[in-house]
Amino acid sequence: MNAIRPIRTPDELVDSGLVAPADLAGIEAVAERYAVAISPAMAALIDRSDPDDPIARQFVPDPAELNVTAEERADPIGDLAHSPVEGIVHRYPDRVLLKAVHVCPVYCRFCFRREMVGPQGLGTLSPEAMDRAFAYMADHSEIWEVILTGGDPLVLSPRRLSEIMERLSAIDHVKIVRFHTRVPVVEPERIDGALIAALKASGKTAYVALHANHPRELTLAARAACARLVDAGIVMISQSVLLKGINDDADTLAALMRAFVETRVKPYYLHHPDLAPGTSHFRLSIEEGRALVAGLRGRISGLCQPTYILDIPGGHGKAVIGPDAIRESGGCYTVSDFKGAEHPYPPSG
Repeated sequence: MNAIRPIRTPDELVDSGLVAPADLAGIEAVAERYAVAISPAMAALIDRSDPDDPIARQFVPDPAELNVTAEERADPIGDLAHSPVEGIVHRYPDRVLLKAVHVCPVYCRFCFRREMVGPQGLGTLSPEAMDRAFAYMADHSEIWEVILTGGDPLVLSPRRLSEIMERLSAIDHVKIVRFHTRVPVVEPERIDGALIAALKASGKTAYVALHANHPRELTLAARAACARLVDAGIVMISQSVLLKGINDDADTLAALMRAFVETRVKPYYLHHPDLAPGTSHFRLSIEEGRALVAGLRGRISGLCQPTYILDIPGGHGKAVIGPDAIRESGGCYTVSDFKGAEHPYPPSG
């Protein structure tokens, strides 16, 4: 049975055929800690006859999420260490994250912000907090790009988005506005004329970074939603996470990257999974990831090649996973950040 509205509770997971009644108690324990939401579009994609369905694995809670390993942490990429005011993350000199909202249309089981998002997460910025965030951006002339993330910024109404964009239009040194979102895939019907107008309301150059991890997510409806954005002059790039049991084989990765390019979405980042709590069952080793990404070279067009990256735990930024950025010795790694400083991975303690 396919959902006609979002699935948000363990009972609804059972009613929709996504969880066996005998497994309800274990799923309830997960849902007490981490938010659950599966959009109708994603529920409709799940093959209920396949216990290893890659779409289900992304969104249906699993008792394995309660297994927290020693190296995992609530804030794995160090957002809070670089948050000068509520709602802003200023990790790199020329860009900031603006986290206006902390809810999503779906909740990925591997989310690196899983302790911050959802109905019990950090919530939507208050008007006062939003004022402080905009004052910070206006006062820092080095900020060239503002990245709206969260949460998913496209869950905001066109009116709310327009208000944010119009305020950004008054900050002359901000030239680029980027939106990180799953909405074109998981709720493609939301991408309408009003929302597109809101995304462009700042008058700045607008980018949309689309998060998808499996080629089946790029449905006809999703591709049509992306076409509406691109035809309106919004540049699209992709973000994906390399995930065990979802896209950890060369054929699936190649199909995903080709699907992006066919949809006029330029492959951008392929993330090594972050050390979020309860996500060890999704993580591959760096050696496995390197081998998969190396296998894409020569196999698919250069247009389809993503950059494989690691967010260094503790807030030290992103590093390309290559021979210059990461070294192995005795089963441990040393990772160089964008400033040239070195950090152990996994971190100790």
